[in-house]
Amino acid sequence: MAPPMWPLELDYARGRGASVSQVKAVNVEISVVLGRSTLPMQQLLRMGRGAVIPLDAKASDEVWILANNHPVARGEIQINDDKISIAVTRAADVYDFMAGGTS
Repeated sequence: MAPPMWPLELDYARGRGASVSQVKAVNVEISVVLGRSTLPMQQLLRMGRGAVIPLDAKASDEVWILANNHPVARGEIQINDDKISIAVTRAADVYDFMAGGTS
């Protein structure tokens, strides 16, 4: 049996379980993937200020929303004044994410 990876799993392993309030208190890092690109290492090493990295996405494509580096949803970029935010549009298809899909 693999060792528990999270404190909550450790509580379950000891038979205590986790309360809803414990789960709600867990911080989750949210990140957004706009697109992907593959570059030769030589090009990466030559990059400097002002370098442009082309992505495999269009401006109208949905972005990936990740929670602790795991895909959880898709969304659309919104710009309000000088703030960027993401509007959630649907749950993520994990298999599509792993395949690098944009659907």
